[in-house]
Amino acid sequence: IVHSERTPPNVRAAGHTAHALQLWVALPAEQEETEPAFHHYDALQLPEHTDQGKTIRVMVGEAYGMTSPVKTFSRTLYVEVNMKPGTQLPLPQDIEEQAVYLIEGQVSCQGTVLPVHSMAVFNQAPGVELVAGQDSRLVIIGGASLGKRTIWWNLVSSRKERIEEAKRDWQEDRFPKVPGETEFIPLP
Repeated sequence: IVHSERTPPNVRAAGHTAHALQLWVALPAEQEETEPAFHHYDALQLPEHTDQGKTIRVMVGEAYGMTSPVKTFSRTLYVEVNMKPGTQLPLPQDIEEQAVYLIEGQVSCQGTVLPVHSMAVFNQAPGVELVAGQDSRLVIIGGASLGKRTIWWNLVSSRKERIEEAKRDWQEDRFPKVPGETEFIPLP
């Protein structure tokens, strides 16, 4: 997918802070050449539950008794959690690969404090529970293993030869243009 992420000059001039997580999800090998698409989901469509000092929103996938409407091509999980001090949260079970990224606050897992802005990876770890030491915000991500991928610059594929083909296509300006953009970004 060719896209542009630009901050308008007037916003840059005024100064601003952006806080976001950008997650890219690999497709199963048999669907890597699927036509690019964009689907918007309103925040109100995403299931959310608040109980016992925790607010859990299932952005993608299925967890904690909630199912997101977001389209996926394989089992995928993306859950946003806000926790009050002292609250506990077990990680979802039966997720082949999963990780926790701590955005802010203090969370421990099996006695180990997770550093802010770090990711802890849990592969099929039954009984893992997070405990908040202070107001905390985190995401749980994961899903089915899709096998090895090659990542080079902004290109990702299960086949190295497809990466080389995409490099040539980029250099020869064969990717679609982003509406309103005129600058060509060369390969590194």
